[in-house]
Amino acid sequence: MSEQPRLLPDLEIALPVESSLELPVSGQTDPLVLARGNAFCVTSSRGDIAPAGARDLGLFHDDTRHLSYLELFVSGGPPVVLSSDIISSASSQVDLTLTDREFGGFLEDPQNFLHIRRKQILDGALVEQLVITNHLRRPVKLWLELRLGADFADVFEVRGARRARRGRILPPHANGDRLELGYEGLDGEHYRTLVRMNPEPTRLDGMGPRWELELSPGEATMLEVVIQPRRGDDAEVALVSFTARRDRLKRDHEDFSRGCTRISGSNVAFDAALKHNLDDIDGLRLTLAGPEPMHILGAGIPWFAAPFGRDSIITSLELLSVTPSLAIETLRTLAHFQGRVDDPWREEEPGKIMHELRRGEMARSGEIPHAPYYGTIDATPLWLVLLGETWKWTADRGLVRELWPHAERALDWIERRLRQGNGWVRYQRTHEKGLENQGWKDSRDGVSFPDGTVAHTPIALIEVQGYVVGALDVMSHLSRELGNPRRADQLAVSAAALRRRIFDEFYVRESSFWALALDGENRPVPTITSNPGHLLFVDAAPADRTSRLVDVLMSDGMFNGWGVRTLARGQAVFNPISYHNGSVWPHDNAICALGAARHGRGDAALRILEGLYHASLHFRRGRLPELFCGLSRGEGETLVHYPVSCSPQAWASGAFFLLLQACLGLTADAPARRLTIRDPRLPAFLERLDLLNLSVGASKVSLHFARHGSRTHVDVLEVTGDELRVTIEV
Repeated sequence: MSEQPRLLPDLEIALPVESSLELPVSGQTDPLVLARGNAFCVTSSRGDIAPAGARDLGLFHDDTRHLSYLELFVSGGPPVVLSSDIISSASSQVDLTLTDREFGGFLEDPQNFLHIRRKQILDGALVEQLVITNHLRRPVKLWLELRLGADFADVFEVRGARRARRGRILPPHANGDRLELGYEGLDGEHYRTLVRMNPEPTRLDGMGPRWELELSPGEATMLEVVIQPRRGDDAEVALVSFTARRDRLKRDHEDFSRGCTRISGSNVAFDAALKHNLDDIDGLRLTLAGPEPMHILGAGIPWFAAPFGRDSIITSLELLSVTPSLAIETLRTLAHFQGRVDDPWREEEPGKIMHELRRGEMARSGEIPHAPYYGTIDATPLWLVLLGETWKWTADRGLVRELWPHAERALDWIERRLRQGNGWVRYQRTHEKGLENQGWKDSRDGVSFPDGTVAHTPIALIEVQGYVVGALDVMSHLSRELGNPRRADQLAVSAAALRRRIFDEFYVRESSFWALALDGENRPVPTITSNPGHLLFVDAAPADRTSRLVDVLMSDGMFNGWGVRTLARGQAVFNPISYHNGSVWPHDNAICALGAARHGRGDAALRILEGLYHASLHFRRGRLPELFCGLSRGEGETLVHYPVSCSPQAWASGAFFLLLQACLGLTADAPARRLTIRDPRLPAFLERLDLLNLSVGASKVSLHFARHGSRTHVDVLEVTGDELRVTIEV
């Protein structure tokens, strides 16, 4: 995904700013990010959304910012941050203090006396719990205020879109323990932010509540504020206590976790990273309205909290060994939105899988084409690849039959594109506002020659041709399963022919490596990138060339010590602090690692896992971000962060699980009731690892891996359900 605003009209608007107050902030560090379902919230380390209208901060619901300003004020302040952290994907805790300077203390040596524990939780609403404790040995009087405001900006506005006009901000309405902020959108919708307080504040106006407090020595008091986004006829969330909401979230996550493979090992930090990344996956699950509610993973926070075909598919692939249900949800939801007509504005075509679905005012009013937008070249073949991989892990014949008409339409789209593209699946936008590059490296310079010259469309990307091979293989296999051997043979021949042609026209003899793409004039783009690594995942490279491909990926120019770069050092276009031309993307690494392991190069998969594990130690909760900079590890042991990397990001959160699948050599064949473990390897930071209740079809299997020197041994602890044959190949 590109870091630049997508498909933004040339429109202008000045967003309202609720307050010009600026106070010093102590202890400012990384923002706190909460995600739960269709809402997310980004605050400063103090728990504030301040200054008002800050680009990266706010409470968002369905692509609309329902809170653009939230700031805590206390008499004698501003409070100093003692600590702040996220507790789970949907909750955070900030501890603040005040000194006694303004309350009669000695100026020379002021003492911390007032403790404010500020907890926030996201559960259909943003809920604040403030516990204020007086540690002076005498009573103290003070006041506390929460000031807030809402600009109701569409997420595209927040990212920089300028609109010719927008809807009408309504006057705030305050009464007793309730405050309502409102907006009438150009889409005809009534957007509201409803704020409720307990206990009722001493004073309430359109900027928020104020409480006058008097605390005895050692006394604590608690305040709770519920901030609920609403649109149209959305029902009001019940005023449930913070503790009850926290307990409900915990139960919900436990229910989700019970359906997942349980993974634990000898490394506490790695266990915690797996737990936190899975928690983030749970927090990014979206619900979409329809005849029946649909579920799909959002891509990431803050800019991509929406369904993205490519991202949702790849994340589901990463998590098949953990929870196949995510893949099933993704397949069904994307099938629901599969293209039906030719629409150049939205780049929709019959059979095509969507790129991005937005639910904010700009999409709903038709200002942008994201309702949904189909400008992606790879989501359609990847959808078929996911269907095939899901079949291997679940043997769900009913699912395949249910989705078979969609699979046929996806295949029809691929075959049309092959004919139109002279044997290749190419992309070229059909509207001037569409994405210029429509593969996963979709920034404007994401497809460039080694000297930095940008390739021109129509472009055939190397990995997309590989995905097409994988899609043809899937349709061949499933056609045979459904009783059509003649069709299966035809598709197998087409896949084999495309494999040969990819090598013939993309392989660059001078570098003994594959080109990134063929440009609009059919010239190879010989830039050394990670993209050819995806050929391994879908078995689209000749067997006698795979080891050389892996060697290039793991060379000093590509592997920086933390992971495989997107583009090799030494080319003029290389920039390790760019978005796509030399950075490190965890999901890209995981795909390359699984492909390497499938072709006998488990050593490379192991090295990638070890690098990304050590990278994760540089991020809060072991949360792998969307990307990080590609500077060499030898240039300094501190990893260099990318400035606007999304975190959490679904396909980054799923990377560790696919890397484990690669290193442990797990290959499922649920239709044959077989699980193969080929050349298992544990990294140096793990001596043992347990996989409990791994689902393969109707069976559950529990495995124990133990490393002894350079060898890893496997024990089958238990198999339940249908008979399952576990084969271990060393």
